[in-house]
Amino acid sequence: MHLKKIVTPFVFLLLCLVSATAYGHGVDDETQSFLMGNKGVAFGPFLYIGAKHMITGYDHLLFLVGVIFFLYRTREIVLYVSFFTIGHSATLLFGIMADINVNAYLIDAIIALSIVYKGFDNLGGFVRFFGKQPNTKAAVLIFGLFHGFGLATKLQEFKFDKEGLFTNLLGFNLGVEIGQFLALGLVLLVIGVWRRYNSFIKFSNLTNMLLMAAGFLLLGFQLTGYFTN
Repeated sequence: MHLKKIVTPFVFLLLCLVSATAYGHGVDDETQSFLMGNKGVAFGPFLYIGAKHMITGYDHLLFLVGVIFFLYRTREIVLYVSFFTIGHSATLLFGIMADINVNAYLIDAIIALSIVYKGFDNLGGFVRFFGKQPNTKAAVLIFGLFHGFGLATKLQEFKFDKEGLFTNLLGFNLGVEIGQFLALGLVLLVIGVWRRYNSFIKFSNLTNMLLMAAGFLLLGFQLTGYFTN
């Protein structure tokens, strides 16, 4: 029974990750057709697409899992997630409205590095190897800016109609926040249950090492894409 209590959270999170990876940032044909053919204001559809994008955006979710992994107080969770939200919302809107083009592979490589960073930070790596702890709130905000540019880069591929663009982007951005809220709610539920058992502390280092490994895997994938395309 004790083994089951230890293994269950890992199995659940692994299934979530595998499911997310299957979809990733890919855009299905129906959504792609809508985005490329849409004219004018379509707040509702963009809200839905934003929510779906965030729920299947495994790189964003992996980073947020690292951010909240050792946060126990609701106030701290809200504060850190707010810093991330402010960062990615600002660059999502600014990147598209100002038509700032960033190489998709490079920006996704930085997002992958953010996952490695957070896993390393959770392991106490900065204090252990460098004798100094970076400002965690500032780091979340800064990486949030890069995550927002990642979202903007994905959307810029579809050459939107300029009419109603700002309203549609607000809908997409709100949808991203809704998707983030739903995904984090599920993650917090799993982690909250897991924290009741000794296995949480026992396997916390392993979990964050796996988080770093996932970040390095994504980094290698993005850099390979950059150098081969």
